[in-house]
This record gives sequence, C-alpha cells and structure tokens, in this order.
Amino acid sequence: MTTRPSSASSERSAETRGRILGAALTEFSAHGLAGARMDKIAGAASVNKALLYYYYDSKEKLYDAALEMISAKIRDRTMAVFVLESSPGERLLYLALDHFDRIMTQHEFQRLMQQEMIRLHQGESAELPIIVKRVFAPVQAMYQSLVREGIESGELIHADWLQIQLAALGANVVYFMSAPVWRILLPFDPLAPEVLAERRKELVGFLGQAMFADRQHGAELAARVLANSPMPEVDSARLKLLGRKDERAQ
Repeated sequence: MTTRPSSASSERSAETRGRILGAALTEFSAHGLAGARMDKIAGAASVNKALLYYYYDSKEKLYDAALEMISAKIRDRTMAVFVLESSPGERLLYLALDHFDRIMTQHEFQRLMQQEMIRLHQGESAELPIIVKRVFAPVQAMYQSLVREGIESGELIHADWLQIQLAALGANVVYFMSAPVWRILLPFDPLAPEVLAERRKELVGFLGQAMFADRQHGAELAARVLANSPMPEVDSARLKLLGRKDERAQ
C-alpha cells in the first residue's frame, strides 16, 4: 500500500524548494552558471548539498529552474499592469515606470539575462529561447495590442507601435546598462537614489508629452501615475554590479 505524503510534508518540501531556488538565483546571478558553486547554494539555503541533486538532478537543471522562476515572476508582474482599469495611455505610462523600477530593483533577473545573451551568442544557451517564448512573447503581444488600442481611440499619436515600445522601454535599458559611461560623462553618480528619482520623474513626464495626442491629457496622466507609484527602495551597491562579469565565471 502506497503512503501518500501528508500536507505538512508537501508544504515543507515546497518551502525547501523555495529556499533552494532563492539561494540559487543569488549565486547564479552573481557568478554565472560556470562560476556558481553548489556548496554555496546549499549553505545559503541551509540544506545538505545532496538535497540539491535530489530535487534538481544537476547544476544545469537547478540553473534552469531558478531562471524560469524569476522569469515567471517578471511576466506575472508585467501582465498585472496590462489589466489595470485605466486608459491605454495611462497603462503604457505605468508599464514604462514599472520597467524602470524592475531594472532598478530586480538585479538578479537583469544579470541573468545579460549572461544568457552572452551564452546564446556563444552558442551555449538553450534556455533563453524558451524564456523568450514563455515570458517575452505574451508580453510583447499584449504591448502591441495596447498601443494599437490607444492609437485607434485617439489617445495616442499615430506612430509605429514598436517604435512607441522602444521609446518607452529602450531608454531605460540604455540608461542602466550604460551607467559606467554616464558616470564618466556626468558630474554626478547616475545610480544615486536622488538621481534615479529624478530620472523616473523625467521618464514619465517625457512620455506624457511624446506619446499623447493631447499633451495636457498626457501631462495629467503622468502626474497621476507618479503620485500612485512611490519609488522603491534602492540598493545602490548591488545596482552597480549590473554589466560586470565575475572572475569565477571566466
């Protein structure tokens, strides 16, 4: 007779898996697949190293699981913005600001994406195409539909939907990924909390003027979106690690 696992046992297993994946996410994002150490992950998760292989078979499968976990969280966070009860233009402003805040706070995801793009270029990544189809493709489809809805309603200017997306989100990527260059060019730290607060404000304010057929309407929505979206706490030290490679992964 087979004994079914108790509810408490299943909860403990899920909690253990959660700790393992959290520790793995931190280790892999900091050191890459090649440089990450399973003993470090086990220690951070407070489990025996053998338990990692019991649940995930190999280092590579644990890496895949951690990447899929954080990618799903990013997808769900973004999709939640699409279904807000507001106009297409207002949702686009929320999406742009949420994207800025995500880069600013979700350091592990950003570093893993950088690593995956490098691995894909080198012919090593099998995971990134899967993540693109599961995470980015549905988000892209929703974004395209939202922009077209805004154009058809007359709220947004008549422009190519992809160009609007690039204008709304691309600047965020350039700003954070080019922070080492900005630090040389500008007389201030581009990642200082007060500077990031100003960039958030200017991002939404600019889009409120650039995307909307009625600029006054866009300005009012931009002010409302900012008022409803407090700036998250910034870990400047961790943020500055974006774009850096770890020596263990060399």
